[in-house]
Amino acid sequence: MPGWKSGPPISASSRAGRSIIKRYEMSNSVTSTQHSALHAWWLAIRPKTLSVSLTPVMVGSCIAYAEAGVIAWLPLLVALLAAMLIQIGTNLHNDVSDFERGADNAERVGPARATASGWLAPVVVRRAAFACFGLAVLLGIYLVWHGGWPILLLGLCSVAAGWAYTGGPRPIAYSALGELYVWLFFGLGAVMGSYYLQTLRLDWAAFVAACMVGLFAAAVIAVNNYRDLDSDRKIGKNTLAVRIGRGASQAEYALLLFTPYLLLPLLVYLSHSGWGGVLPLLSLPLAFSLQQRFRHERPGPVFNRILAQTAQLQLIFGFLLSIGLLL
Repeated sequence: MPGWKSGPPISASSRAGRSIIKRYEMSNSVTSTQHSALHAWWLAIRPKTLSVSLTPVMVGSCIAYAEAGVIAWLPLLVALLAAMLIQIGTNLHNDVSDFERGADNAERVGPARATASGWLAPVVVRRAAFACFGLAVLLGIYLVWHGGWPILLLGLCSVAAGWAYTGGPRPIAYSALGELYVWLFFGLGAVMGSYYLQTLRLDWAAFVAACMVGLFAAAVIAVNNYRDLDSDRKIGKNTLAVRIGRGASQAEYALLLFTPYLLLPLLVYLSHSGWGGVLPLLSLPLAFSLQQRFRHERPGPVFNRILAQTAQLQLIFGFLLSIGLLL
């Protein structure tokens, strides 16, 4: 097939991989080996959810600007790049680790993964993951110089947790702690860390905003685990969804999705943001739509779209919150 001849063959056991081949053959969109390799890497970093690392940095920095009236652009940009590198490194490490543990098998209904589909060699993907972690550490040197030991502690914990998410003898992703991990590092850590880099202090408004952003990030993981519940159970991947079942997982998703809206009055009070603080309510119809689809759709590939749209909801909520705080 044009564009894939020099790469390793896609696993015949991967239905998702075969469907992608068919789409490529029909569209004739891949015209070279280089193009196909770039596309494989693009899919491997999971671009549809990368906003999960962008949103908390944006929100934390906007809270700081609303309070101080100034913004330190270099720390903001470096923090954003470091956060995205940690997320990309985590995604790549997850890609190869799930393949090696047998999680990405023919029964999985999620998007095709680069390692399991044979597009990229496991050793190459693992090296890329650690390269992302290494670059994040290098960027962190500047952030530590700017923000001191609290940023050093946060950075080291973030990189270690990114590796431990699917690495080591007891991976976080294979336990019931996945949602908690995301809430801590893509909510509390990222929002409050970004706020601290701008102000060199912490306050309760930043904490509440961090909780809100982190809950949406946890909802993304909840969708992922709900979608993969049956295949995860068979391989012993005991996520929270596997432990509590589909009914309770539906309630969990609703709780994660709507609690940020319930916290808005508290954030308005703490941040003195006035009417601008209610702007995120404009995203509430999308939240209701996602909750209804999550509850009524049959488990399957449709949840790939629900997952991506949950990440989009977090971005929309965070953008509206940031605008409201600045107003």
